[in-house]
Amino acid sequence: MKMSAKTAVFAAAMSLTPFVALAEESSNPLPGTVTGNIAITNNYIFRGVTQTTNNAAVQGGLDWDTGMGFHAGTWASSVNFNDGNLATTELDLYAGYGGKVENFSYDVGFTYYWYPGAPSAANYNLWEVYGKAGYDFGMASLTAYVAYTPENFGNTGDATYTNLSFGIPVADMFSVSGGVGYWMLTNGFKDQTDWNVGATLKVYDWFDVDARYYDSDVSFLGNLADDKFVVKFSRAF
Repeated sequence: MKMSAKTAVFAAAMSLTPFVALAEESSNPLPGTVTGNIAITNNYIFRGVTQTTNNAAVQGGLDWDTGMGFHAGTWASSVNFNDGNLATTELDLYAGYGGKVENFSYDVGFTYYWYPGAPSAANYNLWEVYGKAGYDFGMASLTAYVAYTPENFGNTGDATYTNLSFGIPVADMFSVSGGVGYWMLTNGFKDQTDWNVGATLKVYDWFDVDARYYDSDVSFLGNLADDKFVVKFSRAF
């Protein structure tokens, strides 16, 4: 049965309800900490390309930090690839190991991108390994990220994605951030560059508002990869 964009968003929101409920429980049977998050955004941009055909999305996830370096979690979002609803939800499963040495931070891990209901012939599902390193200078922070997959989305071959991002805490409840990414593709696809810049406002302990400008040099996807202004409301638990 074909689902409308609004129905897909509602279904994704309902699927995240158990995540939020678990994160709010006062007693945690696991070592370390469990946190949750939920958000609504007018567009879901991933590496410069909309994942919702420029429509709204509901998102959320659950994260477990053991306190000993190892962490794992899951994150979900409604999606719309304008493909006859082969996929309406993206579910990410990830795990890694990270830590800090004074102002230097690091993280290495694995992410599986799963699109429940999509036929195997679509080749949507994929996995990648990643590494991340950052340094906090006090007035600003820099983070370098690299990810590799042997089989990219839609059977587009192996791919490597690199990103350099920054964050500047302007005030206790306001920060500015941005980044530049470079996607090295194969199977005849041209390499892609994307960038973003924006600001995040923390509205007391209620929610965060992130306003961000995205753009890329991808031309063959038309308005799916054009410049976008995205506003996201999120809440962490």
